[in-house]
Amino acid sequence: MKVMLIQDVEGLGLAGEIKEVAGGYAQHYLIPRGLAIAATKGVMKQAKAIREAAERRRARELNEAQALAEKLNQLTLRFTARAGESDRLYGSITSADIAEAIEREVGQAVDRRHIQLERPIRQLGTHQVSIRLMPNVTAEITVVVEREGGEEEKASSEEAESD
Repeated sequence: MKVMLIQDVEGLGLAGEIKEVAGGYAQHYLIPRGLAIAATKGVMKQAKAIREAAERRRARELNEAQALAEKLNQLTLRFTARAGESDRLYGSITSADIAEAIEREVGQAVDRRHIQLERPIRQLGTHQVSIRLMPNVTAEITVVVEREGGEEEKASSEEAESD
């Protein structure tokens, strides 16, 4: 069945393209979700307008992603956490924690699934974390994990030792 995509569909094509797909896929997935419509002669004439509108939208999204990437590249996030003697955290800093901190700092939401963290951060120190905003736009942020209590704990333990 021939359909014209109304929105970009990952793995299939971009908005405004005419694609040949299985009838069931079109009737049970693409059309009900508003991702495509059946390709008739009238729709084929609209394809160019839809393609141009989609290109403008993609260009705008790319500009927004690049502007956000510039902000994020300069961002340093600080977390405090309880840690043991070997600087290993009792908990961890996850991609959800990082996404929440980015939203607090920058004022823009970043989907936690776009944060490329192989595994949660479980060590004190400085870590570089990549954020994939779009397929060709990636930002690098610095995440600093510090011991909870910081200098206060050290000072109080030194005072106890000197008594």
